[in-house]
Amino acid sequence: MRRRHLFTLAAVSAVASGCTPAAAPGASPSAEPAGPPSGGLRFPDGFQWGAATSAYQIEGAAAEDGRGPSVWDTFSHQAGKVLGGDTGDVAADHYHRVYEDLDLMKGLGLKSYRFSISWSRVLPQGRGPLNAKGLDFYHRLVDGLLARDIAPMATLFHWDTPQALQDKGGWEQRDCAQWFADYAQQMFYSLGDKVHTWLTLNEPKTVVAMGYGVGVHAPGKKNRRLGDVAGHHLLLGHGLAVRAFRGTNKAGRIGAALNLSPVYPADNSAGAAKQVVAVDEEENRRWLDPVLLSRYPAAWLSANAALHPTIHDGDLDVIGSRSDLLAVQYYNPVNVTAGGGRVARHPTTQATWLEVYPEGLHDLLTRIKRDYGDIPLTITENGMPSTADVQDDDRIAFLRDHLAAAHKAIQAGVKLEGYHVWSLLDNFEWAEGYSQRWGLIRVDEQTHDRRRKASADWYQGVIARNGLP
Repeated sequence: MRRRHLFTLAAVSAVASGCTPAAAPGASPSAEPAGPPSGGLRFPDGFQWGAATSAYQIEGAAAEDGRGPSVWDTFSHQAGKVLGGDTGDVAADHYHRVYEDLDLMKGLGLKSYRFSISWSRVLPQGRGPLNAKGLDFYHRLVDGLLARDIAPMATLFHWDTPQALQDKGGWEQRDCAQWFADYAQQMFYSLGDKVHTWLTLNEPKTVVAMGYGVGVHAPGKKNRRLGDVAGHHLLLGHGLAVRAFRGTNKAGRIGAALNLSPVYPADNSAGAAKQVVAVDEEENRRWLDPVLLSRYPAAWLSANAALHPTIHDGDLDVIGSRSDLLAVQYYNPVNVTAGGGRVARHPTTQATWLEVYPEGLHDLLTRIKRDYGDIPLTITENGMPSTADVQDDDRIAFLRDHLAAAHKAIQAGVKLEGYHVWSLLDNFEWAEGYSQRWGLIRVDEQTHDRRRKASADWYQGVIARNGLP
């Protein structure tokens, strides 16, 4: 979720990244919305109102029922890697409180729940026979969702590579793409009669930037060339998983979840406009183009010649295997100077990289429609941390304004099908540990008791009326 943007704002000059352009690279940002009009905004019938989580951030039970360690277990137990020495060993204790959490979702009125499967819970070694107890947890979760009329949306990889596979080279090894596809196929056969929306990868950009570029995420390396290799193999794994899904003949849809940001010039100079194009290619088009168009941006590929030996004949055809939907994750824009630096032009949050600009969501969604066609879109992450205990009015304002921007994009013809708040629960926020609270539901750090926040009550009302008041 957010950790990626520490990279975008703090390490950009060293690792040259960027985000998605608004109307076009170099366009000026649209006027910031002042909230919905007094008459309210209604969303299309059947709009999938949801919330999102990930396995390592909420499940806990890190060494129970046969689960193997992931790279995040290893990383978080290394001194100095996570604020306060926090780990995901217990997290929000979702593994033991799954039915309580399902009832909270039902109480909110959720129509969709986006979660991730812990690869090492179902395959402790990353490969080989399934762990029946681990798989049973996801059967119970999915069955509980369906019993409450909540559609399950399963993410196969949310950064928690099994440590056993990392010991073999992880995503730096081409074989990892096939290991991932084999695991994905096992999940399709195991859960595919009940899960009809699958997401392959969560934010491969963040793995490259944070896990390899600056090393503040697992696996904690600082080698951008290896990161680019891992990034290509992640995309190859996506394509192979899509093909594996087609081979099962299961009903449903599949796509990737990409974190994207509109890129704007920080001033009116020609230099800033030129930088917007380069930054957009690095941060957005290097992910969107291969997944949706079966190619890397030509200028980006030319500038990254060291990656060429990693790309084999036919890889891009595999990566571009037809996706049924694209999951979009939006937190903030990027404003780039003529020198390629980044500057903030809007308010920020406790997560200082998160620059609040709701209209950027409209610009992002309409840009995808313009450049990539009418692929169905769903927002799978959007949210902010709040220092408030339960009266989180700042989060309500954030969500309201971003939903207004999403509605504006729908009015412009964008095929947006759903919106998932990040996050359902306060959780383990990666390198920030438990210092930031992103949830609609307050989770006590000691007892793990749950308590609804004001934003949960507000969001329940939005879902009930299918729109903003």
